[in-house]
Formats: sequence, structure tokens, C-alpha cells
Amino acid sequence: MCKVVAFDMVTLDGFFAGPHGEIDWHNVDEEFNEFAIDQLASLDAVMFGRVTYQLMASYWPTPAATTDDPIVAAKMNAIPKVVFSTTLDQVAWENSRLVKADTAGAIAAIKQQSGKDVAIFGSGNLVTALAQAGLIDEYRLMVNPVVLGNGIPLLNGIQAAIPLKLLKTRQFRSGNVLLYYAPASNA
Repeated sequence: MCKVVAFDMVTLDGFFAGPHGEIDWHNVDEEFNEFAIDQLASLDAVMFGRVTYQLMASYWPTPAATTDDPIVAAKMNAIPKVVFSTTLDQVAWENSRLVKADTAGAIAAIKQQSGKDVAIFGSGNLVTALAQAGLIDEYRLMVNPVVLGNGIPLLNGIQAAIPLKLLKTRQFRSGNVLLYYAPASNA
């Protein structure tokens, strides 16, 4: 069985995007890119909600991405992608498939597959829905050394507490800190 991992960049004050969805505060450098390459190599697929899918699909297949970050671009374009959306009618990015209904059922089926982990990148609404349903096996939160003061909180609208257990941490030279958590019931 594979594990479902949620990976998100967050600010010190708990936002995963600015008030209008901005992510220009992401603190990325060569060390982060090495981490991203390693993380992608450890996955069999990535999952997105509509907003994050459209953001990623508008960048990674472009010549700018292949010029600026050829290794990550190649991996992002090649890896299988599962997009959860009730409003999209199709997904055109290479190796993408669309799930329009029964998100929990689709995730439960993915979790039954053997192989490497599957990760959700960004996708705050999807992460919130799956967290509430108990379908996330690990949370990887990269805290960036910035305070926005206003923005879109990660896990916005959670209805009940989800106790977590810290598994490990990793500090980056940039000041980012990666926190690995698992639901306390799974740890």
C-alpha cells in the first residue's frame, strides 16, 4: 500500500498563499531544488486540486521551465498526475488524469496500490478535505522564514482537531524548516 503525503510551503504565521493566492514569498534555492528532485524521485504520482493544477500546468511544460530548471521540469512533466476538480472538463498536461467525483473513493483506491508514495502539492481545499476524511498519511510542511500577516491558511475550515506526531525535521541553509508529521493514530 502506498502512502498519501501532503507537501505544502507555509509561512511562519500559517498561510500557504497570500490573500490573492500569491506564492511569491516561496523561499527556493539550489538546496530546495535538490530536495524537490529527491522528493519527486520518491513518488509514483502527484495529486492536485484545480487551482494548483492550473498553476503548475501553466509553468512546468513551458520552455522557460525547461531552461530555468530542466531536471525538475522533466520530472514534473513525466510523473503521473491526478487532478481533482468538479469544474474542469479535461486536463491537457502530459500524464494527467481527471477525477470529477468521489474524491475519497479515488484516494482510497490509490492508497491500495503498491509502490512509492503519492503526494499532494499545494491544493489547500483538497488537503483540507482529505485531512478531514483521515486520508493523509504524512504531512510535510516547509515553514518559510516570512510572516505575511494575511493570506489563505493551510487546512482552512477543518471541523475537528487532528492530533499529529512529529516524525522528523530538516533545517535548510535558507532558513526554511521542513517538518514531517503523521496523524497520531498512525504513528
